[in-house]
Amino acid sequence: MHVFVTGGSGLIGSAVVAELLANGHTVLALARSDAAESALRNLGAETIRGALADLDAVRRGAGKSDGVIHLAFRNDFSSQETLAAAVAEESAALIAVGEELIGSNRPLVTVSGTPYAPGRLSTEADPLPTDGPVGGRGVSVSTSLALASQGVRTAAVRLPRTVHINGTGGFAGLLTAIARRTGVSGYPGDGTQRWPAVHALDAAVLFRIALEKAPAGSSWHAVADAGVAVRDIAAVIGRRLGVPVESVPAETFGTLGPIFELDQPSSSAVTRQELRWQPRHPSLLEDLEAIRP
Repeated sequence: MHVFVTGGSGLIGSAVVAELLANGHTVLALARSDAAESALRNLGAETIRGALADLDAVRRGAGKSDGVIHLAFRNDFSSQETLAAAVAEESAALIAVGEELIGSNRPLVTVSGTPYAPGRLSTEADPLPTDGPVGGRGVSVSTSLALASQGVRTAAVRLPRTVHINGTGGFAGLLTAIARRTGVSGYPGDGTQRWPAVHALDAAVLFRIALEKAPAGSSWHAVADAGVAVRDIAAVIGRRLGVPVESVPAETFGTLGPIFELDQPSSSAVTRQELRWQPRHPSLLEDLEAIRP
């Protein structure tokens, strides 16, 4: 397939682009800057210049493709306002892509987080939240999945809290950045809350599989570690950086504080069984050993 990819120069996107190219697909990627365009071309992708907010560019990319993988999101968590703006921007882009694909039976693979299921591991059958700080993303993904009834082979890959590679990425990467800045490797509460995780290279394989064969309207979990205790994550970060490890107020984590406090383990049993996806790369705690002081 000739695949249009948004967010292709990011940590996850670059892994997805490389995975597609290594498996016989060609890639047209949205590039928002000179640096992004250079990185994508070095991977072997063609590019179309524009940001996610450039809906004309997004429509052109989707129109030229045999399928779309959407990964772009403006990760600005500095305030509720900036986060809401990023969610609105993504929603508009997904609507534009969907309009281009209606009636074509081409695949559209979207991205979201794994849902919260109080007291248990969430599964692929659980609905995405539509309220809270990122509830708008759940609305956008659900709207895209509904396009299955209009001739779009939609699928959603749900990513865990941490998608990691070489000791960086995701919420664990944010904990590392905060520890570097504050001199304390902190965790909210007692740190027993669990975060799911996956290596970026394993997640990339699932995006490719979903593009190639996921049924219309389906959701899948890119989860390798079902749930890693946050204090265990903080302990590795503290040891690698040589800083103390301790509980800190949720406010330390800004707008993400309420999310960081949640226990949100997740299962990928259905995904592994039905799509034959099997993670093969290092676990989160193993990968965090790559952190350098």
